Amino acid sequence: MEVNDALVQQLADLARLEFSEQEKAGIQEELQQMITFVEKLNELDTSNVPPLLFMTANYNVFREDKVVPSITREEGLQNAPSSNDQYFRVPKVIKK
Repeated sequence: MEVNDALVQQLADLARLEFSEQEKAGIQEELQQMITFVEKLNELDTSNVPPLLFMTANYNVFREDKVVPSITREEGLQNAPSSNDQYFRVPKVIKK
């Protein structure tokens, strides 16, 4: 596949980007290198290669679900700027 000025301009329009002529030339060269690399990869026979689903052999590794100590409600409300005996008090944010 050949990357030309029209393709670079079309991609720039789709991405809503503006490039100078010098930037377009650099982008055109880089796109051509990427496409050449992908075309080179397409030459490989991958018919017997299974698709890669996971990067490691670990599958659904879960930790044990156990109860651990936590802070009490009183400790949680201790540093609150404003609270009652059970909840944080916050300024009203919904206007009527």
